[in-house]
Amino acid sequence: MLRHEFQPGRLVAGVFLTLAGIAYVGDAGDAWDTPWFAVIPIVVVGLLLAGAVGLLTRLIRGRRGSRRAGAPPEVEETAQPSSPH
Repeated sequence: MLRHEFQPGRLVAGVFLTLAGIAYVGDAGDAWDTPWFAVIPIVVVGLLLAGAVGLLTRLIRGRRGSRRAGAPPEVEETAQPSSPH
């Protein structure tokens, strides 16, 4: 099996969307009564939290990646003079 990069933001989004699905399944199975609007805050909070975790992950990995690779500083491209043709 090929390994892939762990993405915690997607994990958080999956957990919250699974919770929303469980809320609807419980309602459909008559285990409890879920109002139609109850899932909206679960999904919105989950997606916002997933975005924040994804951004934080990118910031941490970006900082560590540039330190590990020993990447040279970015070089600005110099503008070439235009030729008078």
